[in-house]
Amino acid sequence: MLVLGQFQISSFELFTSPKQSGCSYSSRSVPLPRTRFYCNLGRSSDFRVMADMSGDKGTNIEKLYLGMDFGTSGARFTVIDDQGVIKAEGKREYPPFMKEESMDWVSSWKATLFSLLEDIPITIRSLVSSISLDGTSATTLILNSENGEVLCQPFLYNQSCPDALPEVKFLAPENHTVCSGSSTLCKLVSWWNTEVPNRESAVLLHQADWLLWLLHGRLGVSDYNNALKVGYDPESESYPSWLLSQPYSQLLPMVQAPGTSIGLLKESLIRQFGFPDDCIVCTGTTDSIAAFLAARATEPGKAVTSLGSTLAIKLLSTKRVDDARYGVYSHRLDDKWLVGGASNTGGAVLRQLFSDEQLERLSQEINPMVASSLDYYPLQSSGERFPIADPNLAPRLLPRPESDVEYLHGILESIARIEGKGYKLLKELGATEAEEVFTAGGGAKNDKWIKIRQRVLGLPVKKAFHTEASYGASLLALKGAKQNSGL
Repeated sequence: MLVLGQFQISSFELFTSPKQSGCSYSSRSVPLPRTRFYCNLGRSSDFRVMADMSGDKGTNIEKLYLGMDFGTSGARFTVIDDQGVIKAEGKREYPPFMKEESMDWVSSWKATLFSLLEDIPITIRSLVSSISLDGTSATTLILNSENGEVLCQPFLYNQSCPDALPEVKFLAPENHTVCSGSSTLCKLVSWWNTEVPNRESAVLLHQADWLLWLLHGRLGVSDYNNALKVGYDPESESYPSWLLSQPYSQLLPMVQAPGTSIGLLKESLIRQFGFPDDCIVCTGTTDSIAAFLAARATEPGKAVTSLGSTLAIKLLSTKRVDDARYGVYSHRLDDKWLVGGASNTGGAVLRQLFSDEQLERLSQEINPMVASSLDYYPLQSSGERFPIADPNLAPRLLPRPESDVEYLHGILESIARIEGKGYKLLKELGATEAEEVFTAGGGAKNDKWIKIRQRVLGLPVKKAFHTEASYGASLLALKGAKQNSGL
């Protein structure tokens, strides 16, 4: 077990290397990209010290580790040192590239990836020893396996393919994780059944896999967190026989543990951005798993709620729980299981109704100890994944009171009730009971919301040690570097 500063990082023990082995969705345009950069703890001297260190010609050159988080509305980077201390962070919103009147996500993600690399000061980049990143769960791309050309529009995390669900349910065990219209496997089957030309020469990648491929150039590599929803079994460390017997199984990527070294950063990128010649690229994970790692919740009963554009909960349990009826699934973490699900409610709904300034100002006027009588189900559009798996569930945001404070209070409390139903459901299905909840994502900044959630959940609720998934991704980069060096 590694020790970072004054806290233990046990995530490096949590991932063990495995064996090799008609759709609809809703989205909205995003504003023009913004970026910011700042140094650790906000002290202007930090950057100057790092710049001096980068010029050190001695043998004791500092090594740094880069993690990136590609969420639903934007991306972030975090650079840490061996002790887990943040050296630099920044963020970008996805540029609104359009293609035939729809969002060109491939171009937007790619541009954002290289913009983030460019945003990192060269004095920092020159010390980066390894890179990892996370992406949204079940966001799926299908590529030509020979040249990497993207063969169709990406299937987004919230895209449902009900046309493929009957076939998947027939193949998979009852209530398996893939038995959901938004699963990666349903997206693959839906695409396969369109009988496109040369489909046999394709390869499936998840968002994180594809972005990492742009960095290392080795096509067809994934991690067992992202591969869970395509049917990979982290317990047996293999794809199941019922999946391998299907004609599209040849599209499935090779699976490794998160934070495993894939190979060196492309030479062209080393020259372009000034990374070290021996900088490695490591397998990634999903955004909610990265947020869990960042929060440092290491004991059974500890949970992390990620309050970003959507709401995702993860609970460390001694028992594995999977039930597609409710959108519940488990990721393996060493000898324990990370049980949870992701709801379509969350911050994206708030952003539709309030500006950042309004959210901050109105929140200050809320009394979090008083329950709201308003009962909503805040969604951007119809469809829910967890704790109710219903692609037709309609948003409920009315009636709207005259007071914006009351309205925001009602929405925040309604989201908290959905969160509470999620944790209650996990317990009913057999998971370890939640004892404490850490909060990650943008919602962690709202103290009034945290107090509302603590009252509604009846549990201690606090901000995570680190609230950004990009910090968890940087821990994976650190893990990969240590394993690669044999430490």
